[in-house]
Amino acid sequence: MSSVASCASIAVVRNVAGRASSSSRANPASRNARAGGAGAGSAALPSARRRVVASRRHVHFAVSAADAAAPATAGAGIAVRPSAAPSQPGETLEQYSVVMKFGGSSVADAERMREVAAIVLTFQEEMPVVVLSAMGKTTNYLLAAGEQALKCDNGEEVAEMEPIRLIRKLHETTMHELGVDAVTREEVNKLLNKIEQVCTGVALMQECTSRTRATLVSFGERMSTRIFSSFLRSLGLRSRQYDAFDALGFVTTDEFENGNILDITYPNVAAALTLGKGEPASIAVVTGFLGRGQKTGAIATLGRGGSDLSATVIGAALKLSEVQVWKDVDGVLSADPREVEGTVAMAFLSFQEATELAYFGAQVLHPQSMRPAMDTENLCVRVKNSYNVHAPGTLIGHTRPGGGEAWLLTSIVRKKNVTMLDIVSTRMLGQYGFLAKVFAIMNNNGISVDCVATSEVSVSLTLDPAKLWSRDLVKEELDSLVQDFEENGIARVKCTTGHSLISLIGNVERNNEIMERSFRALGAAGVKVKMISQGASKTNISMLVDDEEGSAAVNAIHAEFFPFEYGEILPSGSTDADNAPP
Repeated sequence: MSSVASCASIAVVRNVAGRASSSSRANPASRNARAGGAGAGSAALPSARRRVVASRRHVHFAVSAADAAAPATAGAGIAVRPSAAPSQPGETLEQYSVVMKFGGSSVADAERMREVAAIVLTFQEEMPVVVLSAMGKTTNYLLAAGEQALKCDNGEEVAEMEPIRLIRKLHETTMHELGVDAVTREEVNKLLNKIEQVCTGVALMQECTSRTRATLVSFGERMSTRIFSSFLRSLGLRSRQYDAFDALGFVTTDEFENGNILDITYPNVAAALTLGKGEPASIAVVTGFLGRGQKTGAIATLGRGGSDLSATVIGAALKLSEVQVWKDVDGVLSADPREVEGTVAMAFLSFQEATELAYFGAQVLHPQSMRPAMDTENLCVRVKNSYNVHAPGTLIGHTRPGGGEAWLLTSIVRKKNVTMLDIVSTRMLGQYGFLAKVFAIMNNNGISVDCVATSEVSVSLTLDPAKLWSRDLVKEELDSLVQDFEENGIARVKCTTGHSLISLIGNVERNNEIMERSFRALGAAGVKVKMISQGASKTNISMLVDDEEGSAAVNAIHAEFFPFEYGEILPSGSTDADNAPP
């Protein structure tokens, strides 16, 4: 059995309240059915997707999605009735068994939080760890607040800044609509006041360092998790909020806005989330995106999308079988649905494919988030849609089931506004150390290279402007880079901008067929290819075209390869749980 398939069949939770629960976990179709609505044995429950949850005191809480979606009052949505005692009194969940990560769009307001709570309730018997991002656009507002504070003459102007008012209004309104408890309201209000204090400090000092920005954006996750955990408690469930940088012991390097997780984090998390004997089980609600610098002790962020990494670190630390990443799409799609009609959701991916997709610009997963899962046996990642819970999603594991002959392409990714450098040696053919000198200059200028194509006397490179020092100074930076090459007498350089990098993530064993069909489709569409590169992993092929031809290129290639007859893909919006992994 492939490791992707085996991930879905591992039962890690003991029987609760004398009810056989392992069979539903061993059957991924049942798991998908739970995430989408009705699970096994739900016929006796109302159609509003009621789930029966057992407490340690042998009392069942029947909570429906409709109840969770209604405005909360004390005890609202909870029907309590006596139940039979477990086969072994006191028997309960031994440990957390699944991590569920929800992004900012999934918890954007009170309504979305109710919907997420309904999803979490369907997995209550599996004891989830819930990892949350900041609500909606809160992170953007916090960064904007820091920038605007630099323009304030004094601290008195800070409270009137638009980003501050929007953040306060969103969180106060959400707390009111969800009916969170007084203690949580006080905690969140203190955090809101601290945001103003930090921005006041920025205004007075006229400085906003990376350390300050990391502290500032951390308030988003700290508030969203407190509000959501309180809402779960209002539904009669046990729930505890954790700041990952404190209570769970997430330790990072001291790069405040792009910290790397250190190995000590894994035993820290395992110790913090391992239930003691007789300890009441509760849903853990954890801040994503955040850690604490090893040397400075200051809050550090994991970079944009770092909540995915937080989730897989927890899954690896607890040696779980599945991490669920809930997004606003049906899974990993064959292309960007904003650019291509008829995209399809992939049923399966390997970690290598998912990593390549993330690196080349797919916004589904954080580029580094796959590493903890890749290094952990039997841990898989499932991407699902919080707006379409019936969709089976995409299961990502160590290998793809069914062998390599049944598929060609996984996905097509387009990265816009790419810069190309054509570097031609000014010295003799086969000059020793030419490439070394080229990359030394790139390193000295702090510039990262995406793709490379080489010959005896020249090298072509693509650069992502987002990885240059400043988007506002791209031209100046590139001019400086070209000058470095030419002043050192190493090479002549031609710099062109306005390109699109089209990356094809596909079957390593069938690259010839992929290339042949791709160029045929591009030729028919009248698209000219400026450069081609194949990664060392052999999983991706990248082609450079002009930006104005980028959309035509993606659509032409997509029409050539998708959909196809092998049953490895599902149409976006599919609700067929029978297509779940075996």
